Amino acid sequence: MKSNSIIQTAAVFGALAVIFGAFGAHALEEMLVNTGRLDTYETAVSYHFYHSLALLMVGVLYFQFPEKKRLKLSALFFVAGIIIFSGSLYFLCLSQMTWLGAITPLGGLSFIFGWVILLLSFGK
Repeated sequence: MKSNSIIQTAAVFGALAVIFGAFGAHALEEMLVNTGRLDTYETAVSYHFYHSLALLMVGVLYFQFPEKKRLKLSALFFVAGIIIFSGSLYFLCLSQMTWLGAITPLGGLSFIFGWVILLLSFGK
């Protein structure tokens, strides 16, 4: 994965975060309120957006510091976290399949690993 690919992926995920946020706020709001899932959906969108920005930052850092190969791994963990954490919450909200909540923590772990590897990328 090159820095350009990381930045492009971040741009796609950022656009999707805005789309999903707007869709939830307008088209899905009544359904999410009725099912008690509005907060869950908002959490999914928030983490999706935060980590799209983190992914963008990693892409820019990798462009500046191509010798720091761990940044690619950090990016992959952020991508996995967005897909697993936010994706499972989106599906939970839309499908009411509560078992999906069981995989959400794996996405959270992916986010944590992404941040830790980012830290290690600039350690000694």
